[in-house]
Amino acid sequence: MARASFDGANVAEQVSADAPARDAHLIIPVRGMTCATCAGRVEKALAGLPGVHASVNLVGEHADVSFDPAQTSPQALAAAVEQAGYEVPHETRELAISGMTCATCARRVEKALLGVPGVIRAAVNLASEKAMVEAPQGAIGAAALIAAVERGGYEARLVTGEVERDRAIAAEDAKRVRRETWRMLAAIAVSAPLLLPMLGVPLPVSLALILASVVQAGFGARFYRAAWKALRAGTGNMDLLVALGTSAAYAYSVYGVVTNAVTGTPAPLYFEAAAVVIALVIVGKWLEARAKRSTTAAIRALMSLRPERARVEEDGREVEVPVAAVAVGDIVVVRPGERLPVDGLVRTGASEVDESLLTGESLPVHKSAGDRVTGGAINGSGLLRIETTAVGEQSTLARIVKLVEHAQMAKAPVQRLVDRVAALFVPVVLAVALAAFLAWWLGAADFGGGVIAAVSVMVIACPCALGLATPAALMVGTGAAARAGILIRDAEALERAHAIDLVALDKTGTLTEGKPVVTDIVPNRIEAADLLRRVASAQQGSEHPLARAILAKAAGLALTPVTEFTSHAGKGLVARIADERIAVGNRRLMAELGVDARALDAPAEALEAQARTVMWAASLAPAPRLLGVIAVADPLKPTAREAVRRIAGMGIETLLMTGDNERTAAAVAAAVGITQIHAGMLPGEKAAAVARLKAAGRHVAMVGDGVNDAPALAAADVGIAMGTGADVAMATAGITLMRGEPALIADAIAVSRATYRKIRQGLFWAFIYNIVGLPLAAMGWLDPMIAGAAMALSSVSVVANALLLRRWRPSESGMEKGA
Repeated sequence: MARASFDGANVAEQVSADAPARDAHLIIPVRGMTCATCAGRVEKALAGLPGVHASVNLVGEHADVSFDPAQTSPQALAAAVEQAGYEVPHETRELAISGMTCATCARRVEKALLGVPGVIRAAVNLASEKAMVEAPQGAIGAAALIAAVERGGYEARLVTGEVERDRAIAAEDAKRVRRETWRMLAAIAVSAPLLLPMLGVPLPVSLALILASVVQAGFGARFYRAAWKALRAGTGNMDLLVALGTSAAYAYSVYGVVTNAVTGTPAPLYFEAAAVVIALVIVGKWLEARAKRSTTAAIRALMSLRPERARVEEDGREVEVPVAAVAVGDIVVVRPGERLPVDGLVRTGASEVDESLLTGESLPVHKSAGDRVTGGAINGSGLLRIETTAVGEQSTLARIVKLVEHAQMAKAPVQRLVDRVAALFVPVVLAVALAAFLAWWLGAADFGGGVIAAVSVMVIACPCALGLATPAALMVGTGAAARAGILIRDAEALERAHAIDLVALDKTGTLTEGKPVVTDIVPNRIEAADLLRRVASAQQGSEHPLARAILAKAAGLALTPVTEFTSHAGKGLVARIADERIAVGNRRLMAELGVDARALDAPAEALEAQARTVMWAASLAPAPRLLGVIAVADPLKPTAREAVRRIAGMGIETLLMTGDNERTAAAVAAAVGITQIHAGMLPGEKAAAVARLKAAGRHVAMVGDGVNDAPALAAADVGIAMGTGADVAMATAGITLMRGEPALIADAIAVSRATYRKIRQGLFWAFIYNIVGLPLAAMGWLDPMIAGAAMALSSVSVVANALLLRRWRPSESGMEKGA
C-alpha cells in the first residue's frame, strides 16, 4: 500500500517512488453528525477531494475512505471533514525507539511513521529516544506504527502509561546501558595496545592486525549494520560516516601489510587510527547516553510518584488493590508517610501533605475534611480517608506527566531549520571527504595522506550534536520548570516566551486571591436582608467567585428557588425567583436592561475607589427598578506587588486587563504597581485587545485563570494559566502555573530565556565543531584519532551544556545572569 503523510508539503517525498500506484484505505472517526444530511455533507466534502472515494456511516460515526496518496493526503481528508463543520477526534501514541544514533536517524524514523496512512503528525526526540504519533482516534493500531519503524531499521515499543509495563521498558533500557558499558570497556581494552608504538613500545604487525580486525569486525559491526540500514532506506547517517572512515583506514593498512609481505617495501599503517576511532565513538555514545538519561530525570521523578497499590475500604474493612482497580467514588485510606495513590477529597482526618514534586511548593500544606488532595503527594503524620475523584489518565499527576512529555517531544521552530541542515549533512560531508582525498592524491601525489584526510573528515563530522542541541535543552528546561510547578505544554510556547515584552494580567484569581467576601450592602428602598436574600436566590448554582461570596454571606437565609437562569458573559445574570425576574451584574447590564442606577452612583463610586467590586441588583417586573448594590472585596495575593516588580525588572511592561470597572481596576493597579489599565472588558474584548497589541509589534503574554480569560489566553503569543483556575483556561494556555502564585510568572519567563539561551549555545557549538573541524581535517591538520575524539566529545559537550539548566531555581535571578 502506498504510504501517505498528513504533512501535505512532504507527500511526494514520503510516497515511495517505486511503490505501485494503489489507493490507500483509512477509517476516519467523525463526531457531530446528527442525521442523514450530516452524513451526506461529510461524504460530499470528502468526495470533493481528488482521488477520493468515501462512504460515511452515520450510526458508526465514521467515514470509510479510499484515496490516492499521490493526489490527496490524510491531513487533507481530516481538514475537509472539519471544514464541513464536524470533528475528527485524535489520539496520541508514544513509542520508545531503539537504535538511533544521530539527527538523520531521528528524521528517518519520523518519515517512516509519517508514511503510515492516517498519521497526522510524528515527532521523534533523539535525546529521549521517544516518538509521539498523532492520528485519528482508532484509525491506526500500534502494530502498524511499530512495523513502520522496524522497516526503517530501528526497534520500537509502545509506551502505554501503565506503571508495570512502562517500568519494564525502563528496566530493559537500564539493561541495555549496562551492556553498552561492558562493550565500551572491552573496546578500550582491545584497542589500547595499538597506541603502544606512539609511546616507543614496539608492537608486532601481526598482533596489530589481529587487534584491529577484532575491533573493526566485532565492535564496529554495529556501525556497519546501521549504515547498511540507512543505505537501504536511501539516506546516510553518522554510522555510515564512521563505517566508511574507519574501513578506509583499516583497508589501507591491510593493503600496507600485504604489500610489505610481498615486496618487502615498508608501508605506513593506520590500524590505531581505525580501531581507536571506533573505541572513541563507542565511548562518546556511552557518555552521550548517560547525559541524555540525565535530561529525562524530571519525567522519571514524576513517574516514580505513582504508587502501585492502594488501600480501599470495602464493607467496613481495608482491602489492598492495584491502583488501576480503584474507581471514582471509592474511599481510599492513606496512612502516615505513604504516598497518596489517587486524586480526591478528604472525608475524615487531618494531616500535612507534601506536594513539592507536583507544585514546587516547598512547605507541606495542611489538609482536612473537604480539602482536595493530589495523587503522588506524601502524607504527613495523620491518617486520611479520601474519596476518589480522579484515577488513571484523568489524575493530576498523569496530566502533569503528559504535559511535560508533550513539551519535551515537541519541536521548537528553530529545530525545523536544524532538520533541514541534517538532511543534507551526510551527503555534504561525503563530498568534502572525496574532494580532500582527490586533492591530496592528485594534487600532492600522496595517496596515503588523502586516505587519512578523508578518514578525518568523515570521522569528525558531528550530525549527533546538531540533532541533540535543541531537544536536550528543551527536556532539561521543561523538567526544571516542572520541578518548580511550571508546566510548559509545548516547545513553541517556551521558545516564544523568551521574547515576551508585555505581560497582560487578569485581576481576579491572578493578582487577587479569587476568594471575595461581601463587605457592604447598600439597599435602595428595601431592607438590606431582603436585598441579600433576592440576590443570593438569583445566584444559586453559580460557581462564580462573586456568587460564592454572596451565598456565603446569605447562609441561614431562606432562599427562593430559581426557575429560569440566563447568563450574560462578562456582565452578569438574569434569573426568575418566584414571580419576579432579578438582574444582578455590572453597570453595563443595568444600562442594557433599562435600569436607572443614578440613585446609588455616589456610594457605588466610593466603594469602587476602595478597590471593591460592586454588583448592581434590579427587579425587572413590572418595570425595571433598582434594588441596591452589594460590594465585594477580593484581597490581593501577598506576592502580587513583588511579582509585578520582578516582571518589570526583567525589562517587561505590565498591563492590567479586567472585566471589573475602571475605579476598582485603578485601585488594584496602584496597589501592585501597574500603570496601564484596560477595564470593563468582556471576554471577546480581552482577546481583541491582545490581538491589537500583537499587531502593534508587541510580544504579549496573557495571564488568567477563568473561563472568561480563555479567548485572550489563546490569542496571546503565550497564554499563562493559573493552575488554581478553570480547566478551560489551562487547556488553552501554553504554560500552566501549578500554584496560584504570581511570582511564578517571572519564573516561567526566566526559565524560557535560560532554555532558549542553551538552545542557541548548543547549536553554536554544534555548528562550530563542524565549520572549524571539517576544513582542518580536509587539510590534513587533524589526526583521525583526534578527529574521532572531537566528534565523540561534541555530542557530550552539547548535552552537558544543556544539563547546566538543572541549576535553575525559581524566584532567583541566577539563570537570568547567564547560566
